[in-house]
Amino acid sequence: MSVKPVTMWGALWRSENLLDGPVRHLMFAEPWIAPALFRTREQARDWIRRHYGYLRGRPDLRREPHGWRMPKPVKVTIAVAEEAAK
Repeated sequence: MSVKPVTMWGALWRSENLLDGPVRHLMFAEPWIAPALFRTREQARDWIRRHYGYLRGRPDLRREPHGWRMPKPVKVTIAVAEEAAK
């Protein structure tokens, strides 16, 4: 049985500081419940703007020790992989 992959849009967290180096990860809508996924890039951009738009006006969070950047909308492909029967 073959399952067609699904492509959606997500939000990529980005930060870079001296302690952790570059950090990138897919963001979650609720704390560790499910990834924030959207049907369109515009929906992802709106969600990022609503929840993280304050970062644009916060140079203190962009500098050390935080190094936070605005999340970036990215394409996410979800595929199902089945294990072979043992």
